[in-house]
Amino acid sequence: MKNVYFSFSKSLSRRTFLKGAGAAMALPWLESMTPAFAKSAASLPPKRFVSVSLALGLHAPNLNPIDSGFNYTPSLYLSKIQDLLGDMTIVTGSSHPGVTGGHKASGSILTGAPYSRSAVFKNTISIDQHMAKHLGHHTRFPSLVLNLSSSNSPSYTETGSMIPAESSPAKLFSKLFVADSPEDQAVQVERLKEGRSIMDVVAADAKTLQGSLGAGDRDKMDQYFESVRAFEKRLGSSEDWAQKPKPVVKMKLPRHIPGSNEIIQRKKLMLDIMLLALQTDSTRFITLHIDGNGGSLPIEGVNEGYHSLSHHGLDEDKIEQLTIVENALVETWGGFIRGLKETNESNSTLLNQTNVLLTSNLGNASAHDNKNMPVLFAGGGFRHGQHLAFNKDDNYPLPNLYVSALQRQGLETDRFATGTGTMSGLEMV
Repeated sequence: MKNVYFSFSKSLSRRTFLKGAGAAMALPWLESMTPAFAKSAASLPPKRFVSVSLALGLHAPNLNPIDSGFNYTPSLYLSKIQDLLGDMTIVTGSSHPGVTGGHKASGSILTGAPYSRSAVFKNTISIDQHMAKHLGHHTRFPSLVLNLSSSNSPSYTETGSMIPAESSPAKLFSKLFVADSPEDQAVQVERLKEGRSIMDVVAADAKTLQGSLGAGDRDKMDQYFESVRAFEKRLGSSEDWAQKPKPVVKMKLPRHIPGSNEIIQRKKLMLDIMLLALQTDSTRFITLHIDGNGGSLPIEGVNEGYHSLSHHGLDEDKIEQLTIVENALVETWGGFIRGLKETNESNSTLLNQTNVLLTSNLGNASAHDNKNMPVLFAGGGFRHGQHLAFNKDDNYPLPNLYVSALQRQGLETDRFATGTGTMSGLEMV
């Protein structure tokens, strides 16, 4: 018993900081932060989820392999990231059941909520926010919601409200890594305390009302109290984080990139900061959405706008230009995957602890078709290196992939949106 206690005392607290010369640097997750005798899930490296979504899809003939299984021949786009294909699964013939409406269905990318232009639509919680709700309290930021050029995002709350995205790499970097002054910290703490006092008032008023309610309404109020308590707990955690130093990183504050057409450069910069956020365990759940608006991109061989090119109508010249743009988008995403793979964590890599999804609500942007969504799913401890080819006419439910991702996070569920089980053919290792 004495040796066990010694091992525990030598382990590092998750709140441990390196200090010196007036600076403090937060440590990312380390194996020594856990007691040597711990055998629970808490002793394992944390698991993460990242989604990169494209509002304009990817040209299917350039993306999707012809043959299926583990020995498929890489397509044009996949040949650009061939060194990573063993770390990802390509899924074709899948989509969200009941989702139509072309561009307007972009809100369903991560929620899977059935959408139709002819129906009254109420969105539901997105998979990243579902994860953050249960697991986000372990980090300074429960989640990061990002965009390259606007506040649009595929991230939604339980009430179906869109979470506005941060689109400035400089602001994101400052939020994550630039130290707050003592005055700023005090203001943040005071705001959080005010929020907690407001919740106390709401809870007291609701409790008074409960005595006059029937049994059914009392059950609803009990559920409400649970929500209040959970919210107060999150606020308390936020107050703790507001008084802790932020991580120190070698990357300098990024310069502002003017113009919404610089999507490749903006995307690379955002992905670099996202990698730092994961490496420092500042958050574990990130979404990045790419709208695809604006004029022509500053890329050699491209003289039309990205949106216009995606609506090519099978025009060969437009498809040729679109191929240049999408090749760059896929290669940049691959660079992020490569960065995760090259980052060691415990006896593994950051990629092995991170699910990374690349997808879009549009399978064919030119036809505004929501079927046959592009899906690349990397990392996270699944048996990868394959092309899962489902029926292109009768699509497989993509929310089943989300169930697989949720279970990989350790959340016990067999349902998400219209998903009723894990994805067929996608196995954990």
